[in-house]
Amino acid sequence: MYWDHLSHDEIKDVIFKAINKNSNYKTEPVLGIPASYLDKEEFYDDAPFLQDAPFLTSLIANPNHIGCHTLSSSQSEHIFKGTQQIEVDLIRICAEEIFGGEPDTIDGYVATGGTEGNIQACWIYRNYFIKKYGANLREITLVYSEDSHYSLPKAANVLNITSIELKVNKINRKIEIVLLKNAIKKAVENGTKYFIVVLNMGTTMFGSVDDIESITTFFYSENLNYKVHVDAAFGGFIYPFTNPESKYTFKNPKITSIILDAHKLLQAPFGTGIFLIRKGFMQYVCTEEARYIQGKDYTLCGSRSGANAISVWMILRTHGSDGWKVKISKLMDRTTHLCNQLSESGVRFFRSPFLNIIAIKAEDISVKLAKKYHLVADTFEGIPQWWKIVMMGHVKQGVLDSFISDLKSWADT
Repeated sequence: MYWDHLSHDEIKDVIFKAINKNSNYKTEPVLGIPASYLDKEEFYDDAPFLQDAPFLTSLIANPNHIGCHTLSSSQSEHIFKGTQQIEVDLIRICAEEIFGGEPDTIDGYVATGGTEGNIQACWIYRNYFIKKYGANLREITLVYSEDSHYSLPKAANVLNITSIELKVNKINRKIEIVLLKNAIKKAVENGTKYFIVVLNMGTTMFGSVDDIESITTFFYSENLNYKVHVDAAFGGFIYPFTNPESKYTFKNPKITSIILDAHKLLQAPFGTGIFLIRKGFMQYVCTEEARYIQGKDYTLCGSRSGANAISVWMILRTHGSDGWKVKISKLMDRTTHLCNQLSESGVRFFRSPFLNIIAIKAEDISVKLAKKYHLVADTFEGIPQWWKIVMMGHVKQGVLDSFISDLKSWADT
């Protein structure tokens, strides 16, 4: 798990060289591309500060990274070939350094986020089962826990496949294996032959992590045909660094794809989800009708900002792997400290020991206090059972001290 830290000047040099390798709308006879640089009336491309602002410069240059550039260097729009290579290196860092993939075994692209990444994975596996095994839609079922992101029922709806939402243990937030076994056996009896299994590496509300070993062991023991996608939209840039024993890596042959969001922990602009999948699967969603696109299109979103990919690469290179580990360590220390204070105050909460989300029992905090500190409820329809705190980079110790003081004052009344 290592990638180099680069200085600001080194990063600037790499990005500007990449932009210069792209075709230039100003100096080259570009007639057929239905796009251009950002509107000059609003976005000045000659501002002096841009010489030291590679991300803003790339944003103004407006490269379109449509397609999937890890498939083949010759299968992408040549007009943006320079910045596409930044995205390829970003995918390599995430796939190989963070998630332990072997060199050149993982495809991927910068998606709009976890929702697109989850639907992309389900779309790929649905088509995989149809094209490889001749499955019909009634024979394919999507499986996920009740704590999973709402993008999964959305995926089932969009793809017109059935789904199973599994109950979790209310203490440890893990999927109840007995209920899993019963639900899957019933689905098989009703005609399901193929399963798309989505497991969580940090759920949105609780930061809980599914027990991948027990779940996949069951599917394997029953000789079921299944593929595993990991929703690491939240946990992807923290869990691999805090849990060295993690089974959620590409070293685990049971995992085929992973989505992680850079616009959460990494503090990148919104629209920077990193979709990763083993080679040999992107082909199942190739849009053959996209004949005017060099290399065709394999993504849900189609056109997408190359500047977003550049922003994520810049952040990772600014920290380097060692610097990122230090940042995550500080977040975890602050999270643990707050948990200790909550325990001392008799407040009940759930927290995965490897993540920075704390879900507080609603009975142990006033609604007024929760709203004052912008805590997020598990539901805004009806009465909440949990309020969530997420320890992000902007959360300072002074705010946490103030929160604990207010919480103690409320408890004493």
